[in-house]
Amino acid sequence: MSIAILEQYFPDLSDEQKGKFEQMIKLYQDWNEKINVISRKDMDEFVERHILHSLSIAKYLPMKEGWYVVDLGTGGGFPGIPLAILYPNVQFVLVDSIGKKIKVVEAVKNDLKLDNVRAIWGRVENVDVKANLVVTRAVAPLSQLVTWTKKILKPQSKGIIALKGGELSEELKGFKRNTKVTPLPEIYKNESFFETKVIVHYKPSSI
Repeated sequence: MSIAILEQYFPDLSDEQKGKFEQMIKLYQDWNEKINVISRKDMDEFVERHILHSLSIAKYLPMKEGWYVVDLGTGGGFPGIPLAILYPNVQFVLVDSIGKKIKVVEAVKNDLKLDNVRAIWGRVENVDVKANLVVTRAVAPLSQLVTWTKKILKPQSKGIIALKGGELSEELKGFKRNTKVTPLPEIYKNESFFETKVIVHYKPSSI
C-alpha cells in the first residue's frame, strides 16, 4: 500500500511525516487483525478512505500552531491521528465512548510518538480543554454535535467541521445561516470515492 496519493495532494510532507504515514498503515493492518477497527474492504483502500479523507479538513481549513482540536467520536483515530501527523504543533484531544477503540488510538499514538495527541475514553463531558475547533466524521447529526460542543468551544473558535455524506437537507434545516457545505470533489478533483462526500462547517452565531 503506497502513500503516493498523499504526496500528490500534500507535496510538502517531510521525510519524518511520510515515515509516520507509512508506519501508520502497518499499525492499522496489525490492529485490524486483532480488533475490527476498520472494515476489511476499507482496509484495502486505507490511505484514500481514511488518511486522505481525514486530511481534507486541513485542505479546507489550515490549522495554526498552538490550537487545541477535539476529535469527537474518533473511533480508531480518524480524523485526529492523520491530522496530528500533519500538524505536530497543534494539540489534539481524541474522544470516544468505546474502550477498545481508544485502546487502539493509545497504542498507535505511542508507536508513532505523537506527543501532541491525548486520548480520552468517555463522552464529550469528559473533555477538560477549550477547543479552537471540533472535528468529527459521521458521528452524529449536526444538531446533536452543536449541543454536545457548546461547552468546549472557545468563544472565538472556528466551530465544528464534520466529514459527512449523503442527503443532508433535512439534517441541516435550521442551521443554514451558520453552515457552509463544501463538496470534497472541490478538494480532491480526480478521486471517485469522494463524489458524494462533503465537509460541513458550522460556526456558532457568537463567532
